[in-house]
Amino acid sequence: MSVPVLLVLGADPPPRLGGLTGRADVRYADARSLAAELPGADALLVWDFTSDAVRLAWPGSGPRPRWVHTPSAGVDRLLCPEFSASDTVLTNARGIFEQPIAEYVAALVLTMAKDLPGTLELQRQRRWRHRESLPVAGGRAVVVGAGPIGLAITGTLRALGLEVAVTGRTARPGVHGSEDLDGLLARADWVVCAAPLTEATRGMFDARRFSLMRPSAHFVNVGRGALVVEDDLVPALTGRRIAGAALDVFEEEPLAPDNRLWDVPGLIVSPHMSGDTVGWRDRLGEQFVELFDLWSAGKPLPNVVDKERGYVPSHDS
Repeated sequence: MSVPVLLVLGADPPPRLGGLTGRADVRYADARSLAAELPGADALLVWDFTSDAVRLAWPGSGPRPRWVHTPSAGVDRLLCPEFSASDTVLTNARGIFEQPIAEYVAALVLTMAKDLPGTLELQRQRRWRHRESLPVAGGRAVVVGAGPIGLAITGTLRALGLEVAVTGRTARPGVHGSEDLDGLLARADWVVCAAPLTEATRGMFDARRFSLMRPSAHFVNVGRGALVVEDDLVPALTGRRIAGAALDVFEEEPLAPDNRLWDVPGLIVSPHMSGDTVGWRDRLGEQFVELFDLWSAGKPLPNVVDKERGYVPSHDS
């Protein structure tokens, strides 16, 4: 009895798939060889989830994998019209990154509220300068994105004493619809973007949206870089139209050394690391093996992405 062909779009370090020994014919591909290998694969693990290779190499109506898994939350780098229209099942790493990202957002909020960058710089200069910091508890936050990551962020911020409103694609109990976002921005002390990247959300934080925010407000993006018009964020910060911002994701990654964002006053830059805690790759590998067990047994898979929407729909949406 033949075993399924599992194609892995590689990255370094490779995934630990020892649990599949004898149960799958594991083959590896890179961006150059992927197009030639895809038609012969039953399943594809996009271990290098920062690659655009799948979107560029997808075979259209020809033979193709029956299942594709990406060990990431976002799927925007994978989808093309042919993939979206196919019957191939796409799953993501829902369940791995939610709490680490929520903790990271909380750390950024506390860092900006308590001016920890200023404290570290004064320590470097050996200067003793007393300052006052911002209170967090009692403030208002808006979390944009009502998926598992946005909801985990919401719970963590509420634990800090913040009053949190959540916005999603459509309104439902406990979640505001996108039509409420502008009004919520005008009252928020903290705005956290954790939305998926779709055609509807691309560039959603632009000059108009930043103009709605209070001069004392802070902005955090842990969603996708293209959700923010970076050329509009820079003048919002330099013109002090908002008080500060933190970006963990960018339109182009890695951020080039000569990119002006490194030097924008009031901006914290981090290298797309909000969800990556010690051992995260091992957890992703373990999750994939669990999904493979279900798939090979013909059982329903969790974390199935709606390829038209570009994310895993919430049960109550």
